[in-house]
Amino acid sequence: MTELEMMNVIWRLGPCTVAQVRNALRPGRELAYSSVSTIVRILEQKGFVTSSKLGRGHLYSAAMAKQDYQALSLEHVVKQVFDDTPSLLVHRLLDSGSLTEADLGDIRALLRKKTS
Repeated sequence: MTELEMMNVIWRLGPCTVAQVRNALRPGRELAYSSVSTIVRILEQKGFVTSSKLGRGHLYSAAMAKQDYQALSLEHVVKQVFDDTPSLLVHRLLDSGSLTEADLGDIRALLRKKTS
């Protein structure tokens, strides 16, 4: 979850430093500079962000669009959490009780569009 939080900050800010990422985290989220730096470097190792030298530090940028990251993450969740069964994910989502009537209407419209 922390990696996603960092990615959301980088997408929102655009090219940024570790200090800027740390400062842009949600209020009350007190991570040490070194922790944020480590997580951003891990994201770089995974190919999700790139870096360029900026003085003594680095400037980090998203290496993939948010939609691509979402698709990759969802594929991972379906495989690892839902036993590679997408319908199980949908079943859990529908049973969660967190969907509004508007959400359900949107889902119905998406299904109609997908099947036509």
